[in-house]
This record gives sequence, C-alpha cells and structure tokens, in this order.
Amino acid sequence: MSQNFVGAQIDSRMGVQSLTLNPALGTLARTKLDINLLSGSAFAGSDYLSINLSDLGSVVNGFSLEDDVVTNPQPDNNFFGNIDILGPSVLMRLNERSVISLTTRARGFFNLNNIDGDFFEFVTDSETGKVDFNAEMEDISGIGHFWGEISAGYSRILVERSNHSFSAGANLKLLLGAGGAFGDTPQLSASYRSESDMLTTQGDLDYGYSVGFDSQDINFSEIQPGFAIDLGFIYELKGNHTEGKDYKLRAGISVLDIGKVNYHDGYRIEYDMNATISGDEFEEKDFQEVLEDNYVGTERPFEGALGLPTSLQIFLDYGISHRFYLSAQAGVALSQDGDIPVSRVINTATITPRMEMKLLSIYSPISYRQYDAIPSWGLGVRFGPVVIGSGSILTNAISKKSRTADAYVGLKLPIYGRIKEKVKKDKSNDI
Repeated sequence: MSQNFVGAQIDSRMGVQSLTLNPALGTLARTKLDINLLSGSAFAGSDYLSINLSDLGSVVNGFSLEDDVVTNPQPDNNFFGNIDILGPSVLMRLNERSVISLTTRARGFFNLNNIDGDFFEFVTDSETGKVDFNAEMEDISGIGHFWGEISAGYSRILVERSNHSFSAGANLKLLLGAGGAFGDTPQLSASYRSESDMLTTQGDLDYGYSVGFDSQDINFSEIQPGFAIDLGFIYELKGNHTEGKDYKLRAGISVLDIGKVNYHDGYRIEYDMNATISGDEFEEKDFQEVLEDNYVGTERPFEGALGLPTSLQIFLDYGISHRFYLSAQAGVALSQDGDIPVSRVINTATITPRMEMKLLSIYSPISYRQYDAIPSWGLGVRFGPVVIGSGSILTNAISKKSRTADAYVGLKLPIYGRIKEKVKKDKSNDI
C-alpha cells in the first residue's frame, strides 16, 4: 500500500518491502536472495490538528501539546493511522523469470471519519474541550482493526523481449485476525453549554467489537482466520545499458488487500443517543464507559467480518540514467463503508527522485495526501542492510501546518548475484 516505506518501495534492491506495493516487483529485483530480518513502518495524521516541530529546541526540551499542536476543529474532521511490522521474510529468485516469496506481517489500522472537531475535543480532553458548541454530524464511521499475515507469493516474467517485458505476481495471504472495534451513525447532533456543564445528544449509534476487544479488556484472546490476495502487473521498457540491468520506464498496477476477517462471539450494540448528561462523565471515563453508563443500548451478537483496506496502486518509474530515477505513484482507496466495516488507506500521490546503487540508495519523496493542507516532503536512505526514512520528515521539521507524519526502519540481508540460466525467446509470446 501507499502508506508504508514511502519513496523506497520502487527501489530495485528493496526486495521483500517492494512486494507491499506490487507483488510483481519481485521479478525485477536485483537480488538473488533478499531476507528481511525486521522492518517497521508507521503512518498517522488528521485534518483536526497540525504538529509544529519547526522549532527544534522544543523537541529537545520536550514535546508540549499546548505549544506544539495547533487544532483545526471542523464539522467533519478525520483521523487515520496504521502500523505495519514486517517480520522474518524471504524473496528468492528461482530463475531468470520466476521469483517466490514468504512473508510475515503484523498490521493495524485506525480510521475515524466525519466527526465534529469541537465534539471530539470535548469527549477526549475534559480540561480544554469544555466550550460551548453545536454539532450536526452525518455519516460518522470509525474502526480499529489489528491482524497478522502469513503470505506466499509468486511472480513471473510472462513476456520478455530485447526491448520490453511484462510481469505478473500474486500474494496469497492467510489472515490472523486479532480483533477490532467499530462504530457508525447516519446522523448525530450534540450541543454543550458550559454554564450548566450539560451535553445534549440526539440520534443513534451502532457500536460493536470482536471478542477480546472490549476497550476495558483488550487481550487478543482469540485469533480468527481470514483470507486475502494481492495482485500486480508490470510493464518494463528496457534501456540500452550494459547487461540489460537498466530500463527506460516501468509502469505498474496492483490491487492490494482484497479480503476480510470473519469474527464470531462479538457484540454489537445499538445506542439511543437521545439524552442529556453531565460533562463530568468524560473526566474519568472513556467513551465506551460513558455510553454504557448513560445511554440505553440494545445488544445483539456480532457474527460478521471486518474488511481490509483494499486499494489500487499505480506507478511509473523513469530511468534518467544508470543511477538516477524519477517515479510517480498514486494510491486510491477502494474499500468503502457498507454492511461490512472496513479499514481504509487515504488517497495519495507521490513523486520521488532517487539515486540507486548496489549498496546505497537515497530517496526524497514529495507527497500530496488526502486531508493534508500542504505537500509532505521526506527523505530516506538504504545503506547496505539498513533502511531508514520518512515521507514527511522534512515538512514536519520546517512547517507549522503538517497534518501527517510517517517513518520507517528496516534491517535486511540482501544477497546479490544473478541466475546463470538463459531465457529462451519464444516468438509466439511476443507482443
């Protein structure tokens, strides 16, 4: 997906990590064997707040929510985040045309959409959120979901000629659902008056969670199975450099995370939100406790699925020279709210100039991200077995309006060399 290892995924020597963008990239890897020991990527943001890290002294002296965060409450604020831990994994070349992979991952997603910023601040901050407001909210949805993956992948060059090639790849993924919580409402109004310290709400709220994921007792007690698949295709226009290792242009398209996890023995509660309650309720309780103590709820079993963040990924990668490249990448969320609660990626577009060599690569991605006020500018480095970077670190450091932040780090063992087997040309496959 487009929200991890930002700017680094298209590097021909990223190996296992490149499969998180397009499973067909395995065929074009410049390693004979790539072993990922441990990698991690995190991404978070909101159009509700901006983090000011432009004063580096404030970071050294300690981060202050009051001084370093600027809030931007709107009638339909959005919050999002994900974490992706890539465990022991391997990408191995079988021959000049075929590559197999085995990967392990632990992933978590959080989305909260269309919530009034004043209402959110009131619910989450009992000290500063108690200001008079009226909120009319529509189509609120939220989900938090955690799961693991064990993936087996195969990619192959289907057509190879002197000037171009066409590759396809797939990852079949066994999902290990750890659990999740979700909620939605078509309409919810809220008003608060500081004089009386009373909150009045109207509407209804559908809230649910899988077994072991009650907010008061999150224990990941039961793992539920699921299945998903990633599909990808790549066209490569080759260059005139020695040994055919370089290219003029690569174009790729992939659909990631087609699947879901089915859960059982959970709970789904329909709350009648027509009530007036004291603002003090939020001082010592979380939101679920406030719901349970103050609103009438109709409980029923939850036997259903939580959908993955299905997305469409497209990229173009242009070879300027033997070492310098320029890529353009777009990621679009395909998952939408419906009968199945789903996680979602945010829509992004990224342009990344990079210098790529055997032991060293440097990336500087510039991204346009949904809900962000300004472009995100980052920097990343691959040096031998170590990968570290961020798609937003430079913007976070120099801007007072940054609304997203991400970072990644990885430790891998790349083994270079090429299979000696020659590929016989079959003119019947030419295109």
